[in-house]
Amino acid sequence: MKRIVELDFFRGIAIVLMVIFHAVFDLSYYFGVDIDYTRGFWYYEGKLSAIMFIAIAGISSCFSCRPVLRGIRIFLLGMALTAATYTLDKTNYIKFGILHFLGSAYMISGLLKRMKPAAVILLGTATIATGIYFNTLTVRNPYVFPFGLTTRSFASLDYYPLLPYFGVFLYGTALGQLFYARGFRLLGTLTENPLSRLGRHSLFIYLVHQPILLFLFYLVRRTGLL
Repeated sequence: MKRIVELDFFRGIAIVLMVIFHAVFDLSYYFGVDIDYTRGFWYYEGKLSAIMFIAIAGISSCFSCRPVLRGIRIFLLGMALTAATYTLDKTNYIKFGILHFLGSAYMISGLLKRMKPAAVILLGTATIATGIYFNTLTVRNPYVFPFGLTTRSFASLDYYPLLPYFGVFLYGTALGQLFYARGFRLLGTLTENPLSRLGRHSLFIYLVHQPILLFLFYLVRRTGLL
């Protein structure tokens, strides 16, 4: 199927927001710069990026011929990031980040292909509500964190559990069914542009941008400017 330029454009916006947020995170977490990324503007800027990625993935799942296979590949990339971050810090590494989530969501979406949009929206709403409730709880079982249930000592560099975020994915799926699958485009006949080209390579950019940022910040610190 021909790529939808509009979706690549929105992915491009999301990838720019993500790189900016991770630059702020790196400066604070690794280089000690006094920037609070856990609340306020920077927190919501990062969340907006992730929610855009998740919703667009939900839309794209409507057009995927082999969502389960796609999900497995993305999940394995997430596990590679788990291994890489674990080698750097065994106390705080990526346990269930955005790639783990997206991989799992694509695999599950293969089971929901025949659901009507109204049912998808209802399921998405229930998923979000359950996830919000789970966020108020703490549990003793340390292995149910993919579902949004965590222990008091749980920590993860990147954390997007299935509940509530699968609800956002489902909203995207319903949007794809109701509008994009029927030819509707929010921005009309959008042509290729720099942001859409970034969006076409969003997964590659996601995988390589952090090492590049850390290396650049390291060089800046060596010069004494940081």
